[in-house]
Amino acid sequence: MTTLILNGQTHEVDAPDDMPLLWAIRDLVGYTGTKYGCGKGLCGACTVHLDGQPTRSCITPIAAVGDRRVTTIEAIGDDPAGASVQRAWRALDVVQCGYCQSGQIMAAAALLRDNPSPDDAAIDGAMRGNLCRCATYVRIRAAIHAAAESLGQEVS
Repeated sequence: MTTLILNGQTHEVDAPDDMPLLWAIRDLVGYTGTKYGCGKGLCGACTVHLDGQPTRSCITPIAAVGDRRVTTIEAIGDDPAGASVQRAWRALDVVQCGYCQSGQIMAAAALLRDNPSPDDAAIDGAMRGNLCRCATYVRIRAAIHAAAESLGQEVS
């Protein structure tokens, strides 16, 4: 048995140590917002936070998680940056097909937590590796700017 701290709750999962975190989250715990994309950590659809850091769950074995806290798209709205990103995504109608968007939101929330006022270069750098087959990159960048502005207003 492996203990995962997932979205603030402890879950005991019966899985081999080399099982990717993605499958433990989806198949054993039942949170399906984190998506399988490429299985190689290249597309970003499976992005979760491990102790606040964006991590590709499809290539992270559960044994490597240890006692670190895992946050998925289901709980990112509990974080001020995550909530701001989610509001901006809805307001700017970022989503087209939506498949990659949980990973996009997770990466954007981590960026804004670490850099609350990113320029285009910082956004492009943080979002590099999060692929969108529908090419909503312009709307993604605009939503990140809007979320940053909203966060700045909340802090003031």
